[in-house]
Amino acid sequence: MKLKVVLEPSEEGGFMAYVPGLPGCISKGESKEEVLENIREAIELYLEPVDDDMALVPGAEIMEIAI
Repeated sequence: MKLKVVLEPSEEGGFMAYVPGLPGCISKGESKEEVLENIREAIELYLEPVDDDMALVPGAEIMEIAI
């Protein structure tokens, strides 16, 4: 999966990154390398299912799709 990430200089120094396609998925880092590593982790956590996501109604199905 490929996602667009926006990198911006931070007012406090370093960089901020966010993913326009994933509202609220943001991260910070002191260098471009660090912020890219941090935003990758933030994306993985953002997309990871949590127990609340699994509260299914009777007859519901879980399916996987490739994007």
